[in-house]
Amino acid sequence: MAEQAKARRRNTREELIKAGVEEINRYGVAGFSMRRIAQLCGVSCGAPYKHFGDRKEFIAAIIDDVNAQWHARQAELLAAYEGDTRKQIVEMSTGYVQFLAENPHLRAILTLKDRDFDNVYHRVRGELSSPTQRLIQRYCQEEQLDEETRQRKVYVVRSLIFGAAIQFDNGELPYSEHTLKMVHDSIERELLLP
Repeated sequence: MAEQAKARRRNTREELIKAGVEEINRYGVAGFSMRRIAQLCGVSCGAPYKHFGDRKEFIAAIIDDVNAQWHARQAELLAAYEGDTRKQIVEMSTGYVQFLAENPHLRAILTLKDRDFDNVYHRVRGELSSPTQRLIQRYCQEEQLDEETRQRKVYVVRSLIFGAAIQFDNGELPYSEHTLKMVHDSIERELLLP
């Protein structure tokens, strides 16, 4: 009986998070309504507060959920190319573009801006791209590249990632194997430059 109650609570929490993603996509952070989410999920207005405490905790849980989805994919890519830092950067960056393009409903979470948010939210969102930065740092150390070069590589790789995601999203660039390979090859070329 206790196990069924735990499973029910876990399912309710997952449904609330999914609905929370949609809420942010439709209304933004400023219009985020826990009451509307509860109604959408068919639960009482108090149910979200039982799972998250308040609005900020709820949004943090949504960001954590997005992080978990990307981290699972990231772990696969890192393991597949273990021992080759350059390949890990290229594949993980391309994988991130795929993740953003194939999950447009999550992109709003990644670009959240709200004055009420504190550094915790900034840190949590930053966890999505920080592994790429750490890999570039390691790659530059392995290749004995200077700090200015490392900064340029971080800037260019991140620009390629987010630029491609935006262009795929707004239709400037069709999302296809061909264009994804173009992004992949562009990132690889940047890493090979001194």
